[in-house]
Amino acid sequence: MRHCASSLEGLRRTILFSVGSLLFMSAAHAVPSFARQTGLDCTSCHLSFPELTPTGRLFKLSGYTLGDRRLLPVAGMLQISRTSTASVDATQQDQFPKDRQVVLQQASLFVAGKITDGLGLFSQWTYDGVAHRGAIDNVDLRFARRLDGDGDGMIYGVTLNNNPGVQDVYNTSAAWRFPYASSSVAIVPNAGVAVEGLGQQVAGLGGYVLWHRLVYAEVSTYRTADKVYSTLRAATDKTRDVALRGGNPYWRVALQHEWDSGAQTAEIGAYGFSVHQFPDNMNPNGPTDDFRDIAIDTQYQYVTDRHRWSAQLNVTREHQSWNATPQSNPGDRLTALNVKGTYYFQKKYGLNLAHFATRGDTDATLYDTGSPITGSALGSPNSAGYVVELNYLPLRDTRIAVQYTAYTKFNGASSNYDGLGRNARDNNTLYLLGWLMF
Repeated sequence: MRHCASSLEGLRRTILFSVGSLLFMSAAHAVPSFARQTGLDCTSCHLSFPELTPTGRLFKLSGYTLGDRRLLPVAGMLQISRTSTASVDATQQDQFPKDRQVVLQQASLFVAGKITDGLGLFSQWTYDGVAHRGAIDNVDLRFARRLDGDGDGMIYGVTLNNNPGVQDVYNTSAAWRFPYASSSVAIVPNAGVAVEGLGQQVAGLGGYVLWHRLVYAEVSTYRTADKVYSTLRAATDKTRDVALRGGNPYWRVALQHEWDSGAQTAEIGAYGFSVHQFPDNMNPNGPTDDFRDIAIDTQYQYVTDRHRWSAQLNVTREHQSWNATPQSNPGDRLTALNVKGTYYFQKKYGLNLAHFATRGDTDATLYDTGSPITGSALGSPNSAGYVVELNYLPLRDTRIAVQYTAYTKFNGASSNYDGLGRNARDNNTLYLLGWLMF
C-alpha cells in the first residue's frame, strides 16, 4: 500500500530537518583541511566538490603537498538523507530497511594533508549510519616530485591506495564518478564490472607521471590488503572482502589540454585492469576467476566564477572467465556505460543529468538470485536508466540535493523482471540529501 499523505508529510519534515540542521552546523564557517593548508577557496580546486578543476588535479598529483604543513590536517563530513522507493508494499518492508526514514547516511573523519616535502596523504574513516558500523574508507598516500618549479615540465610520483581509481584525477572512473552521493537504502542492479567493486579490500602500489600538463600515465599493481597492508581494509567485513592471487596489474593513460587561460579543459584516455580472484576469500588457494577490464573515458570542463559546465563519459568492457566458479557459461562479457553533464550557476545552483546502462551475456547462474525484487527471471545483467539531481549550496561546504533515479530496465527487463510481477520503474527512487563538509 502507498500512503501518499504520510509520504508527503515525511518529505516536508525531511527537508525542514536537513536544511535547519545543516545551516546550524555550518555556523562555524570551518573549511576542509586541504583548503586550510593551501589557503585557497574550495571552488579553486573543485568545480563543485568533489569534481576536480585543473588546480585540484595538480594539487593531487603533487602529493597533496602544496601549501604549508599543518599540525592537525583533519576534516569531517556528514550526510543526512531520506530515500523514497516508488513501490514498497507491506510484504516487502524487510527488503527496504530505512525506506522513507531520515537517516544519518555517513559520518566521516579525514586525515588529509601535507606530511612533509613531497609526501602527502588523503585518508578517510566512515561510519555507516544504515549498517551501524565504521571502517576505513578511501586512502591515497603519495610521494611526488617536480622537475621544475611551476608544474609545466613534469610531475612524477608514487601512490599507495586501497581502491582502483581513487588515485585518478579525472571524474570518470567509479571512485569519483557522479553520482557523488547516492542512497545506501535503495535496491540497485546485480551486475557490475570488477574494477568498480574492490574498494577498501585491496592494496595498490604504483608510479605515475604528468608531462607538460599534457600526457598522464600510470602503472600500478593491486593485491589483497592483508599482512603489512591490512590497515588499508581496517574494520571491513573480512568474510566479504575479496582475495586476489598475487599482483593484479592496472594501467592508465590520458591526454589532456587546457586553453582559454585554463577556463576550458578536455581529456581523453583509457585504463585497464586484470583481476585474478579466488572464489572463496577464506581459502585463497587453487584456480581463480579472471576478469579483464578495458575502459575508455573523456571529460570536458568550463570553469568560471559565474558559469561552470562539465561533461564525462566512461565505457568499460569486461571479459569474465569462470575458471573456479561454475556458471551457466564458461565466460561472459559485460559492458557498462556512464554519461553525465553538469551545470552550476554562481557556484551555488547546480543541475546534473546522467544516463547509465549495463549490458552483457545472459547467465542464469550468475545473475538470477531466485528472489523477489533482486532476481532476474531472464538471467540477464541488462539494466538502464537516468539520474536527475538538483543542487543548492547555501554555504561553501554545504550541499542540499534532490536526486531522482529512474530505471527503464532492471536486471534484464522493463516489466516483470524478477518473474514475480515487479517492474523496473518500481525501483525508481527519490533521494534527499544534506551534505556538510567541515
